[in-house]
Amino acid sequence: MDRTSLINDYVNHKKDETVELLKRVTETPAPSNDEIRRAEFLKSWFLSEGLADVFIDEALNVIYPMGDSGSNDVVIFMAHSDTVFPDTETIPIIEKDGFLHAPGIGDNSANLTNMLMAIKFITESNLKPKDVAVIFAATSGEEGLGNLKGNRALCERYKGRIKEVIGLDGNMNGLVDNAVGSHRYKVSIYTEGGHSYGNFGNRNAIHYLASMIGSLYLIQVPKSAKTTFNVGTIEGGTSVNTIAENASMLYEFRSESVECLKIMEDYFNSVVDSYIKSGVKVEVQTLGIRPCKEGVDESALDELRQRNIAIMKKYYDGDIEIDAGSTDSNIPLSMGIPSVTFGSKISGGTHTRAEYLDPNSLVPGQKIAIDAILHYF
Repeated sequence: MDRTSLINDYVNHKKDETVELLKRVTETPAPSNDEIRRAEFLKSWFLSEGLADVFIDEALNVIYPMGDSGSNDVVIFMAHSDTVFPDTETIPIIEKDGFLHAPGIGDNSANLTNMLMAIKFITESNLKPKDVAVIFAATSGEEGLGNLKGNRALCERYKGRIKEVIGLDGNMNGLVDNAVGSHRYKVSIYTEGGHSYGNFGNRNAIHYLASMIGSLYLIQVPKSAKTTFNVGTIEGGTSVNTIAENASMLYEFRSESVECLKIMEDYFNSVVDSYIKSGVKVEVQTLGIRPCKEGVDESALDELRQRNIAIMKKYYDGDIEIDAGSTDSNIPLSMGIPSVTFGSKISGGTHTRAEYLDPNSLVPGQKIAIDAILHYF
């Protein structure tokens, strides 16, 4: 029986088991920076399958190495385990009109589940890596202010040995081959404040924050690569009759280009410095920096890209969009390591509590995941 037939038979036979595993993964909470519950569940799943080499690292990655001699080349397959939602209690799953509804079910529980089932296919088939170590990882901290902590730790652990990195994230109609870098900050302003009537004339932190935001929005973004910026939240003040003595904002800028990020960084610093020099107390806290692609062998990246697009097209007959993104692949791409990220399901409502998944999409998606992994076995 050829490879495609073997994959088809396995996935079709395991469809119900896949859905049940997906439900167990989804209902186990995993907020960014607090993934311990899901990490422990995933470790217990590996152990129940007889895969005793699994371990949880200091960043709460769940790692299962295969064929690792400690010195051979490494290929990493990863799917992030964390969600954007703060829930720490069991996540309810609703089945309605043929879809599964739950926060985080598509991003990224479904891709994580398909990676687990692909590992099960490999181990049940007694397959061994050909000439590299294959490291499977459920990575932590991919979302928001997790700041890619898991993938940073993973790439540091295997630094100098990593040949390629493949991430499972998103829908099966998209592939990310470039890194959107980002800088995220909390900016706080402090003044003396006071009573709105009795201390009228004192400096108001909200006024200075609003002025700073206006200054930041005056920039003409670089045109050599898509570059964006945003003030996402503002807060401060005490009451309507109080001159605010503090105010803060969350600010970010993004680009696919290292040079464009540098332009944005320089402008941001110049604005902040101008307020400090005028006598305003300003504090800047770095919340997260995600790097861009640098120094990647483009021919090796293209080979990785084209190989996996061909696999995706074997099982998915729709159009595949190739684009830049902010994913776990940012870290290896910034280290000069070829890396792509693509999905293995179809879902919608991402990052909302109305998130939903088409469970039928797990079938072709799981076939994509298995076929991509089998290249190394």
